[in-house]
Order: sequence, then structure tokens, then C-alpha cells
Amino acid sequence: MKRTIITMWMAGATLLSSAQDAPLMPYQNPSLSFEERADDLLSRLTLEEKASLMRDSSPAIPRLGIPEWHWWSEALHGVGRNGTATVFPITMQMSSTFDDALVERIFTAVSDEGRAKNSIAKRAGRLDNNRCMSFWTPNINIFRDPRWGRGQETYGEDPYLTGRMGVAVVKGLQGPDSTRYRKAYACAKHFAVHSGPEWNRHTFNVNNISERDLRETYLPAFRELVQEADVREVMCAYQRYNDHPCCGSNELIGQILRGEWGYRWLVVSDCGAVSDFLPGRHGTSDDPQAAAADAVLTGTDLECGVEYRHIPAAVERGDLSEADVDRSLRRLLIGRMELGDFDPDSIVPWTSIPPTVVASFPHRMLALEAARKGTVLLQNNGILPLDRGTKVALIGPSAADSVAMWGNYNGFPVHTVTLSEALANRLGSNLYYARGVDYVKPLEGESGNIDMERVMDADVVIFSGGITPALEGEEMPVDLPGFYRGDRQSIELPDVQRKLIRRLHDMGKKVVMVNNSGSAVALAPESEICDAIIQGWYGGELGGEAVAEIIFGEVNPSGKLPVTFYRSDADLPDFEDYSMRGRTYRYFQGDALYPFGHGLSYTTFAVGKPVYKDGKVTVEVANTGSRAGDEVVQIYIRRVDDIAGPQKSLRAFRRVSLLPGEKKRVVIDMPRESFTCWDEATRSMRVVHGSYLMMAGSSSADISAPVAVKIK
Repeated sequence: MKRTIITMWMAGATLLSSAQDAPLMPYQNPSLSFEERADDLLSRLTLEEKASLMRDSSPAIPRLGIPEWHWWSEALHGVGRNGTATVFPITMQMSSTFDDALVERIFTAVSDEGRAKNSIAKRAGRLDNNRCMSFWTPNINIFRDPRWGRGQETYGEDPYLTGRMGVAVVKGLQGPDSTRYRKAYACAKHFAVHSGPEWNRHTFNVNNISERDLRETYLPAFRELVQEADVREVMCAYQRYNDHPCCGSNELIGQILRGEWGYRWLVVSDCGAVSDFLPGRHGTSDDPQAAAADAVLTGTDLECGVEYRHIPAAVERGDLSEADVDRSLRRLLIGRMELGDFDPDSIVPWTSIPPTVVASFPHRMLALEAARKGTVLLQNNGILPLDRGTKVALIGPSAADSVAMWGNYNGFPVHTVTLSEALANRLGSNLYYARGVDYVKPLEGESGNIDMERVMDADVVIFSGGITPALEGEEMPVDLPGFYRGDRQSIELPDVQRKLIRRLHDMGKKVVMVNNSGSAVALAPESEICDAIIQGWYGGELGGEAVAEIIFGEVNPSGKLPVTFYRSDADLPDFEDYSMRGRTYRYFQGDALYPFGHGLSYTTFAVGKPVYKDGKVTVEVANTGSRAGDEVVQIYIRRVDDIAGPQKSLRAFRRVSLLPGEKKRVVIDMPRESFTCWDEATRSMRVVHGSYLMMAGSSSADISAPVAVKIK
């Protein structure tokens, strides 16, 4: 037996030595360009092998030394679905920071954790989806309607803000352009006109929007990520646009994305989107071979799904050529090479990131910073901040709900600090907690297990409620009052919570409400009876700590709303109408409860009139209060003679820190291209000569008198 083992070892060593001594084939040679290597590898693959490499999970091809590969990982607000990771606040809360530099730092940390986890999985031989370096984020769809359940994954209702945040995400994930290898691949999704409803997304046809809405609202963020951030992946959406599935839309992918914008990287289908081409859903392709051919010919390179297994049959039938297949696969192979898949770890610098970065203390503190800056003080009648000696009754379903704070597409934190834990750490025996009600249903007993004597003994009631990712999200099996299949049927606060807040108020108690949600909630009745309202979003693993710090004045709130908070359902147009008429701060004619860009502080600020000159806008900002704080200076424009256009559009912003009594002269780059808008005369997006109004302020409603600006 000993002699047999030695003989086997010698034979294996000889094979290894021969493999190491064998000359590299061109596609294995790191000194060649990725394009040269991809062309060489293409020439060696069979058609069946090519088809296998065009799906989100592709098998190894041992004869060519090609390893197994996966394209689908999630990193919406931290590495998702892959065990322990830092769980940052949801993207809506990140957007509320109005701090794109912070967002880039967050996603630099996320890609660090992703690379470290990828290295661990490779060493363990456990590579699969959710452990690869292709992250299908950011979601840069426009949150046009607060009923959409996946709106929590976006960066809000404004095209400019969404674009700035999306660019920051891509830069943080992909790493610097100066390196040969990409740190990770980011993916701009869902291209292009996609924001609910969830229940009919596999059959829905968006054919009721104008060219203006398409170009001025739904496309700008995608264009920014393509042309400025050089995003490496774009995901096409489920629904049809103008009668064609987005993954088979030559208008969207061929003409606009690859034609007008010059995009040269990967287009990936949403999962199962190519199957939606078939009869019974969109019905635009007769059979699987035709569906695969239609998607490839349009320029969809990678399928998350099963139909691309029919590519060889489609080629044999003449639905597409092998050259069409090669065009898409070449882009995929270059992508794998850019990520270092065909090269040893020793020459791919990102593989040296240590596992100790995962859920590390610096990353957790970054999550706390984001939660602090993104928590929004909606209303304060002078009750906040509270004194540490205050007796508090904490009531409500989200106060101790750690899972709700994780949002969706999430990882799993080492520890989650809920609001109940954060308050207990500060108040000890001066805190009384009871859940009181569920999110939608009452609890057992008339009082919901609330000790009303303890409530009466409290100085202040903090009600922590709202909704939860278990009620709003992606195509969910939910059918409850106000909620259906992932979307909301009503934006009102669930009735059981509304009644309890009213009851607490009627007991004569001062009520501070903390609303946790991924989207706007209609809080008009609560605004009349609550002494303060805080928008806490789904705050990530340290969201409860951030809210507690704000409640007690340890942190001065500075978050700003990236969406409009409407007064009631009556303010909303038909959910399935994708026209922007009457939607968002840009077109809404009514009186918003809390407008886009709104957010209070414990100090006060004065924002002066803007001065525009030589591609820069200058604004004087003063802290007129008694506390240090941050203000977000927001710059809006309107084209004077554009009657059909937006009432105003955000085109620049800057977060500014000011000491009490301090004044700063803020200078923000605002090049001529910032005045790009829809020109009906040429039916295109361009800088239109003429008169504009420019406004500066602390929200879309709290703005200076307009200043006239001439653009030539």
C-alpha cells in the first residue's frame, strides 16, 4: 500500500509539472489584452459550450481549464444573502443623507466585504450565486409612486439625486478605473421604465408615457451610470415598453443604450424575464428558441433563467447566427477576465483583502454614520430633544423588531440595536415597553397587553411603528388590508396603529412617533396629534441607536426626504399610469404633508439667494441657531417658457457643517450641462438656450425667491 501511494504521488507530480511547463494558450496569458484573450477563447469553444457560458450560473469546461462561474450576487445595502455582513441602512435612507461621498465610502466597504467573502468561498470550493463578484445593484428606478413595494430599494423620486447616488454606488463597488482588474461589477437596474405594480410585472405593458417622461425622468440616472461611472452591467426589466419586453426592446437596448450612449459592456436579463417572452405572459415569442434568439439579437448578453439553453437549437433553425452568439459571449468573457477569473490570485490585488473586514468595527461605524445622517426629523413641536431623566413609555410593533430593520436583499449582522435596546441602555428603569399592536392586526386583549398605569406614569410616549419589509417588497404572497403582492394599496398608516396613537394622545400624553418604512406613509392625522415625528426608515443594524441619539440630542438630525410625503391616497394618480403628470415634487400640484428635500434640525439655518457665474453656483449659508448642525443646500431650476415642464428640478446639492452663528460661502459646480432638459422643438434632451429661474433652499418647498439665469 505504501508503494502504491508513492507511485500515485509521483504520477500526480509529473502531471502537475507537465501542466506548469506547458506553454500558455493565448487566453491564459495575462500579458495580452482582455480583448485578445477573449477572441482566442471564443475560437476554441463549441456552440453548446458558448450557450452554457451565457447563463447566470455556468458550468466548468475542464478541457479548456475554464472554472465554474456565477454572475448573481446581491449588495443592495451590504453584501446580501451570504451570511454575516455589515447591514447598512436601506438605500432610501442612504439617499436621505444627500451625501454621495458617504455612499461611495459605504459601497467601498461593501465591495471589500464581498471580495473577502469571495476569497473564502473559493478556498472552500463553495462558489455559487451570492458568493461571486458581480453584484446586481444599484436599483436606480424612479420611485414615482409610493405604493410600489420595491421603492425602498431605490434612491427616491428625483432623477438627479438618483443619478448622483447611483454613480457613487458604482464607483465604490467597481473600484478605481486606474486598475487593470475591476474590484467587482455593479449593475444598473431595472432598465428602463419599471416601478410596479409587482403583481402584474410579467405581463404589464408600459405604453402610456410620453417621450419627454422617458427621456427626462426614467432614463437620466441610467445615462449617468453608463457615461460617468462606466457601469459594467445593465439589467433589463420584466415588463414590456411600447409592446416589446424590455429585454427584447431594440429601442431601449439597441438604439438608446448601445447606440446613443455608446454602452459596450454587459446586458443581463432579470431572472426569468426571457421566459416572460413566451405565450401566457408577454406572448411576443412563439417558443423558447425564438425567445432566446430575440433576446440575444437585441443585445441581452446574459440570461438569468433557462431559455438560453435553447441557443444551439435557435442557431440550427436559423433564428440567429453563431456570430450573434459570439458578440454577446465576447463581452461576458472580457467581464470574467476583468474580474480576475482566468488569472492567479497573486496578480489580482483585490484577492488580498482579509476576511477581518467583514462586519468589522469600522464598517459598523460607517453604518451608524449613514443611519444618523439619513434619519429625518419630519416634525418637532419643541418636545425634542428629550432629557435623559425623562420617563418614557415605548409602544409599537417596530420598537423591538430587529428583522424589519434589515430591509430586503439583506445580509445578517453580528448584532442589531433596536430602538428598545438603545433606549433601555439610556433610561434603565425609566423605560416601559409594550408592543401594543401588530403592524396590521390588533394583539390579544383590549389593551394589547399594555399596562396603562405605566403609560400614565410616563412623561412621554414614543410610538414606534409604520410598516415592514414583510409587507412591502418584491412580488410577495401578501394579501392584507392595504397590502397586496408586495405593493401597498393604501399609503395610510395601518388603522390599528392609527387608533392606538389616537388613544395614547387622548390619554393626555405627549407622543413622539418614529415611523419605520421604506417609502412615504400618509401621516396627516398623526401630524395633528403627535408632538414630533421621526422618519427612521429601515435603519440597518444600528438604526435604533441612531434614532435614540437623535431623540436625546446626542446627534443633531440632518436627513432630508428623497421622496414626497403625500397627505392621503387621494393625492395619488392611477398606480399603472406611468405618466409623470401629478407625480413627485416636480409635477404634483397639491399641498404635500412633508415635501421632497424636507428635514428639520435642532438648530436653524438661513440659505441665501444663489449667484450663478461661469458654471458655478454660490450660496451663502448661516447657522442662525445655538447648536452645531448640518444643512443640505439644494439648488433647483425651472425653464421659464417651458409651460409643460416640471415646476422645478433639483440640479445640485451640498451638505454643509456649520457651528452656531457660523456663515459659509458655498460654491457648487454646476456646468452648462446641468441645464439639460427636454426640447420639444427638436424632441431631444439638450441644453436649451433661454431664461431659467434658479432657487436655493433647504427643501423643494423652502426655497429662496427665484433668480433669473440666462443660458446661451
